[in-house]
Amino acid sequence: MKTNWPDATTRPRPIRPGLDSPPGGRPYGPVVDQETRIRRRIGPAGTIARVAVGAVFLAPALGGVFAPSEWVLGLVGYPFLLLAWQWIRTRRDPSPINATGPVGFALNLAGFLALYLTPIYLPALTVTSDSALIFYGSSMLMAAARGYRGCELLAVSNLLLGRDDQIGCVIFSPVDHLERRLRR
Repeated sequence: MKTNWPDATTRPRPIRPGLDSPPGGRPYGPVVDQETRIRRRIGPAGTIARVAVGAVFLAPALGGVFAPSEWVLGLVGYPFLLLAWQWIRTRRDPSPINATGPVGFALNLAGFLALYLTPIYLPALTVTSDSALIFYGSSMLMAAARGYRGCELLAVSNLLLGRDDQIGCVIFSPVDHLERRLRR
């Protein structure tokens, strides 16, 4: 008989089909592969590319006038929004996200451009421009440190949720693909 962790009375209780798991029979919560946490998914070229582009993205924010609102939004606000979205999504559907096709590439690029180009089309929200650079740049550095092959967009939330969800990345996907082919 399968059991969950002990409840308040410290007695194990049986797993109740339909109540403790979704219709597909898989348990709720993040799908975690122990290999994902240990093994790096990118090689040296992917790591160097992420560090280089992350540094380029962070350079304007580091070299300019320090604006706390940009840093808070870039390091806390955007990651929190993505974490909340991904957490809610995994509660409804725990299957991995794999948006690595043309639509995933396009949505990722469109989201970045929408945040970065606000001084042009909505000057009142200029703060989102540098905060987007801070968010993407710091996420790229985290992805490089973790060896995460997916888009930097989910680097923080995947780490916190123990997941390996993928969204297409226009810059790094070709580098990672070429590096995998050369390794074979």
